[in-house]
Amino acid sequence: MTRTTRRRLVAAAALATATVLAATACAPRTGTTDSSPEKIDASSLVTALPAATTAVDEVTWAVVEGEPQTLDPSSSANIIIPNLCDSLLTVEPDFTLESGIAEKAEWVDPVTFEITVRDGVTFWDGTPVTAADVAYSLERNRTPASQWYAAFALISSIETSGDDTVIVHFTAPDTTFRDALGGGGGAVMSKAFGDTVGQDLGTSGGGLMCAGPYELDEWQPGTEISVTANPDYWNGAPLTERIRFVFVTDGATLTSALTAGEIDGAFNVPPGSRQSFEAEDGEGRLIAGPSTASYSFGPTSADSAAADPRVRQALSLAIDRSVYIDTVLQGLGEVQKTIVPPFVWSGMEAKDTYQDAYDALPSPEVDLDAAKELIAESGIDTSVPLVLAVPAGAKEFSQTASIVQSAAKDIGLTVTIDERQPADFGALFYTPELRDGIDFVATTGYLEVPGVLGYPQLFMLPAEIGGIFNWSGYANDEVTADLQAARTATDATTAADAFVSAQEIFAPDQLQVTLAGAYQLTYLSDDLTGITTSVAIYSSPWALHLGGE
Repeated sequence: MTRTTRRRLVAAAALATATVLAATACAPRTGTTDSSPEKIDASSLVTALPAATTAVDEVTWAVVEGEPQTLDPSSSANIIIPNLCDSLLTVEPDFTLESGIAEKAEWVDPVTFEITVRDGVTFWDGTPVTAADVAYSLERNRTPASQWYAAFALISSIETSGDDTVIVHFTAPDTTFRDALGGGGGAVMSKAFGDTVGQDLGTSGGGLMCAGPYELDEWQPGTEISVTANPDYWNGAPLTERIRFVFVTDGATLTSALTAGEIDGAFNVPPGSRQSFEAEDGEGRLIAGPSTASYSFGPTSADSAAADPRVRQALSLAIDRSVYIDTVLQGLGEVQKTIVPPFVWSGMEAKDTYQDAYDALPSPEVDLDAAKELIAESGIDTSVPLVLAVPAGAKEFSQTASIVQSAAKDIGLTVTIDERQPADFGALFYTPELRDGIDFVATTGYLEVPGVLGYPQLFMLPAEIGGIFNWSGYANDEVTADLQAARTATDATTAADAFVSAQEIFAPDQLQVTLAGAYQLTYLSDDLTGITTSVAIYSSPWALHLGGE
């Protein structure tokens, strides 16, 4: 029996569905007996493993977030899509942008963007990718139904010129658009196929037609999604012939299956299983990579005491980030000074400007006396409990809630915890009435493409111009003006300077109390190599070079 056959049979017998929210990074396989886990130094993080040299028949990969509702890149962000649907640009493991299906994608003047389609790229059915397909794919993101709508909001029209050129016209310059082309916003799909299947595009019944290194083979709802190598992929055929994506959302089940070799790999594995992942008798290794993910909590209402920045500042001063990282992330994370994570600008032209400004921000500290003074200044009624909503069944969030609750008690506040089932918790973000009676929501999020404006535009701008998560009614004319100036700047330096000016104001206001940046955690079989291990997994074909050592 071959190794791949053994794995296939064992996995089929052992796998069931389950649930977990997780983090990311390459850690040494040396357990620690100290009560505090050894912290992984950021300088040792790994963005990608060496490319494979040996072909593999089949790999079983766990999707810890569960079965996706769709594989449509305009509607979903998951780890399966980037291996199926190539984008116009590619987010490299180090979070730089390189060419993808687009041989060229540049501004030709402040309000005109030109895309040249790479010659020789075909869809899985062998038909060539043309400018008409690119225009069709981009147009799909110009409706509010697309998760990329915000990056397409300043587009006035899209037109084609011949078979290989697309011209996008804007009402104003937009520094966010090109970055979006490296993610799902730039994913290219077949117009002919899309027109045929209509609303079923991306579903288990409708399927897809893309130009990535893997083809959608079979989707068994509730069980697995399998993909097979595209032998005619424009950037070289993959070494792994088939990948089975199974849905394992329970942290204990996932950990057991990975360390026993029943599943070959998974992203976003739970940090709480670090000791098991690093044990000598495991079938794989834990890899820590750089990420844009972070844990935080923020206000849900303009009428709550949580809307007062002094209350948020006080809670921040009462929370020990070192303890948080040790407890919740098991040392697999780092202090993050504000909502925008440093890795997001690491490959940008003006990265030094962003980094210098970030370095100048004060580091979070514990100061209970200062926190109590802020609570007193706020004048809030401390006898009224503040309600913190978290998803039920997620260990990291349960620990987060306990830490926030304990810190609040230390400064004279009472925090009660409202655990919601995952579906109900997710609904909080889009149904205002469900947030009634809740003061804070704890969350974790990540940015899948480069660019510093993703979070600030969502949380700091007025709701009517994009601040869909600005539930507390935060309004600062200087911040709004600076963020808008950063978006419409025509050069990188001007954009960076405008963003830095806004950050100097919004960072202290803590619209989200950022608790820690989480590393990208991957567990992979010792027999395999070649994958991306940074947060770029959400935007790039991370399995292209997957195979044997």
